[in-house]
Amino acid sequence: MFMPVNLFKIYRRCILQRPLLALLTLCMVTAFMAVGLQHFKIDASADSLTLENDDDLNYYRELVGRYGSSNYLVVTYKPLKGDLFDDQNLHYLRSLKERLVAVQGVTGAVSMLDVPLLYSPKITVADFAGELRQLLSPGVDRQMAKNEFLTSPIYKKTLLSPDGQTTGVMLELELDETYLSLVKQRDGLRFQRDRDGLSEDQQEQLQRVSKAFLDHRTEQTLESRQLIVNIRAITTEFRDRGIIYLGGPDMITADMVDYLKRDLVVFGNGILLFIVVTLAVIFRRLQWVVLPLVTCATSLVIMLGFFSWIDWRLTVISSNFVSLLLIITLALTIHLIVRYRELSSQQAQASQLQLVSETVISMSKPCLYTVLTTAVAFLSLVVSNIRPVIDFGWMMTLGILVALVVTFIVIPAGMMLIGRQSDVSVSDTLSVTRIFARFTERHGGLVIAVSLLLTALSAVGILRLEVENRFIDYFHSDTEIYRGMETIDTALGGTTPLDIVIQAPKQPDIIDDGLPATANVSYDWGFVDGEFDEFDEYGDDGSFDSDNADESPPQSYWMSTAGLEDLTKLVAFLEAQPEIGKVNSLAQIYHVANDLSGHKLNDFELAFLQQSLSEDIHRQLVAPYLIEERDETRIQLRTMETSGNLRRSELLEKIHLYATDELMIAEQDIRLGGLLVLYNNMLQSLYRSQILTLGAVFIGIMLMFLVLFRSLKISLIAVIPNFLAAAVVLGGMGIMRIPLDMMTITIAAITVGIGVDHAIHYLTRFRREYRVDGDYVASMYRSHASIGRALFYTATTIIIGFSILALSNFIPSIYFGLLTGIAMTTALLGSLTLLPKLILMTRPFGPGRDSSTDPEAH
Repeated sequence: MFMPVNLFKIYRRCILQRPLLALLTLCMVTAFMAVGLQHFKIDASADSLTLENDDDLNYYRELVGRYGSSNYLVVTYKPLKGDLFDDQNLHYLRSLKERLVAVQGVTGAVSMLDVPLLYSPKITVADFAGELRQLLSPGVDRQMAKNEFLTSPIYKKTLLSPDGQTTGVMLELELDETYLSLVKQRDGLRFQRDRDGLSEDQQEQLQRVSKAFLDHRTEQTLESRQLIVNIRAITTEFRDRGIIYLGGPDMITADMVDYLKRDLVVFGNGILLFIVVTLAVIFRRLQWVVLPLVTCATSLVIMLGFFSWIDWRLTVISSNFVSLLLIITLALTIHLIVRYRELSSQQAQASQLQLVSETVISMSKPCLYTVLTTAVAFLSLVVSNIRPVIDFGWMMTLGILVALVVTFIVIPAGMMLIGRQSDVSVSDTLSVTRIFARFTERHGGLVIAVSLLLTALSAVGILRLEVENRFIDYFHSDTEIYRGMETIDTALGGTTPLDIVIQAPKQPDIIDDGLPATANVSYDWGFVDGEFDEFDEYGDDGSFDSDNADESPPQSYWMSTAGLEDLTKLVAFLEAQPEIGKVNSLAQIYHVANDLSGHKLNDFELAFLQQSLSEDIHRQLVAPYLIEERDETRIQLRTMETSGNLRRSELLEKIHLYATDELMIAEQDIRLGGLLVLYNNMLQSLYRSQILTLGAVFIGIMLMFLVLFRSLKISLIAVIPNFLAAAVVLGGMGIMRIPLDMMTITIAAITVGIGVDHAIHYLTRFRREYRVDGDYVASMYRSHASIGRALFYTATTIIIGFSILALSNFIPSIYFGLLTGIAMTTALLGSLTLLPKLILMTRPFGPGRDSSTDPEAH
C-alpha cells in the first residue's frame, strides 16, 4: 500500500463510501470554475512571443516613445483590369484610401497618391520650401511619376512593385501612450522587486499596475480586432476591382487568435470524439466510455475556468494545453480501468468495494509517480527564458496534478455507483504485446543494435539542428497572412522591420581660444545662383554673420557632410544584402538633394536645406530618422521573410561588424533594435532553452526514480528508452532540416515526461511479477500481458490524439502534433522492447532465473 493507512481511511470514507456526495461536490467546484469561462482569453500579441527580461524589448519600447508609433497596417492593391495608373484604377485607389483613413484608430495613410514628386519633372532644391506636386495634381506626367516610384531612392521598393502593377496603402495607427506608460511602470517595479525587493506599498502598486496593464491590453485587443474587422469590411467592397491583401502586426495577431480559437474547438471536439471511439473499441462497455469522458471534461473545465478567473491567458504555445491535458487524463483513467478489470477477472467473489479499494491502493503509487515525473518534465520548461514556454510549463504542471485528483475521484466513485457488472473477459493477452515480448526475447541483440544505430543517427541530426526559420512558413499558403506577407515582401520592400540607431561621435577638441577647431574653416558654398538668397544670416561672400547666429538652429552632425557620407556608405552596404528590402534614412534626402542641385552639398548648404524644408517634407523625410536634441539618427529597413538567404543572427552580426570595423563607429554609439532583433533573440535562445530543459528533466526524473526504486541501476534503465525517444525526434528534425521553434522546443520534455510514465508502470509491474517466481523471462511475458496492454492502449491514444493537430491552420502546431506522435511511438517501442531487454541483460531485481522461451508457457 502506498497511501498511508489513515489517509486511505479518509479517502475510503469520503470517496468510496459516499460516491454520490463526492461527485456532487466535484460538480459544484466544476460549475463554479465554468462560470469563469466567459472571461477566457487568448493572447497572441508580440509581447507573448518575447524573451523574459529582454533588454532589447525595453529598448524597442523606448524607440517607439522617441520616434512615434511603429504600428502600422498595409493594404496592397493590384487592379483586376487595366493599368494601375489608369484614371479608373487611380480613382478606385483614392476611394479605397479615403475610406480606410476614415476608420477609427487610423491616424493617417501614405500611398503613391500622397507623396511629393521630385522628378516628375525634376525640381530644384529651392522647391523644397514650397508645395510640391503629387500624382493626381493637374498636368502630372504619370509615366514619369511611375518611373520615379520605381527608381527614386526615396520611393523604390516602397510604393510600387517592380512590375508597376501593385501598390500599397500604409495605414498609420495611433500611438498607445497608455500602454507604454503602464508597461514602463510595471517593468520598473518588477526590476526593483528582483533586485532589491519591494515594500508592501510597492507590492500593492505592482499588483494595481499589472492589473491595469492587462485590462488595458484586453481593451486594446478588442479595439484592434474591431479595427481589423472594419478595414476588412471596406477591402471586401473593393475586391471586385482589384486583388487586395491586408498585412501588419495587428492583423497577424487578430488572425492568429482566430486560428487558435478554431484549433481549440477542433482539437477539443476531435479528441473527445476520438476518446469515445477509442474507449468503445478497447473496453466495449458504456460505463468505461462515460467515466473517462466525464473525467477528461471535468479536468479541462476546472483548469480553463481557473485560468479565466485569474486572467491567465493561453498563448500560441500553451494553446496545446487542451489536447495535452485531455490525453494525459485519459491515460490515467485507462490505467485505473485496466487494473480494475484485471482484478475483477481474478477475484470473482470480491465485493465492489474490495475491488475498487484494491485498484486504488495498487495504482496510487505508480500513478502518483507518473504524474510527478510528468510534472517534473513540464516544470523543466520554466528554466527557459521564453515567457510563453514558461507559462506553458506551469499550466501543464498544475493541469496534470488536477487531473490526478479528478481521476481518483470520478473513476472510483463512478465504479462504486455503477456497481459490479459482468465484463468482457480480459484473460487473454493482447496479441500485439505478446509479439513484442517474443521479439525482445528472441531478437534482443537486434533491439540493442537498432537502439545504438538510432543513437548515432540522432547525435548526427542534433548537431545539425538550427533555429532559423521563416515566420511566413508558420501559415498555409492560402491564408491571407501568407499572401499578404508574400506580396508586401516581394513587391513592396520586405516585412520585418529593423532599426539601426547611431549616436553622433564625440565633438572635436577645443582649442585655446575656446572655439571649436573647425570654427574658422571657410567653405565654398557652390550654390546654384539665387537658390538661397532668402536666407541673410550669412553674408554675400559666404562668411558667417555672428549677429544672426542665435537665429539659426544648431546643426546636427547627421545633417553634415561627414555624417551623411557615413550613412550613405552604411546604406549602400545594407542595400547590397540580398535578404534586405527597403532601407530608409537621411541618406535618401542627401542623395536626392545632391542630385537636384547637381553637386554634393556642403555643411552650410545642408543647414540651409534643413531650414528650408516644408513641414510636410520634414515630417516624411527627416523626422522619422533624426532627433537633433540627442544628435541621433535612425536607419529603418525591412527584411524579406520570403528570402531563402535570411539568417537573422548572421545578418545582425554582419551589420554591426561593418559599422564598427569599416566605418569606425564606436561600439557604444550604435545599437540595433526592432521586431527583427526581438524575434532573433527568441530564436537564438531556443538552443540554450532546449539544453536547459533537457538537463532539468534528466536531473528531476533521475531523482524521482531514485526515490521510487532506490536503485541507480533501475533509474538509468528507466530513463534510457525515453531519452532515446527524445533524441530520435530531435535528431530527425535536424536531418530533415526542421528548425526548432517555440512549439517544437517543448517536444523533448513532453516525450520524456509522458514516456517515463510507461517506464514507471512497466518496472513497477515487472518487479511485482518477478517476486512471484524470480523468473525474468516469465515476468516479462506476464508484464506485457497485463500492464503492457494498458501502455499500448494509452500510447496509441496519445499518438492518434496528437495526430489530430495536423488539422491546424498553424504550421508549428502541425509539426508539434506529428513530431510528438513520432516521439511517443518511439517511446512505446522502447518501453516494450528496449526496456525489457535492458532488464533481462542487467537483472536489476536479483540474480533470478530464465524459463523456457516458449511463449505459450507464459
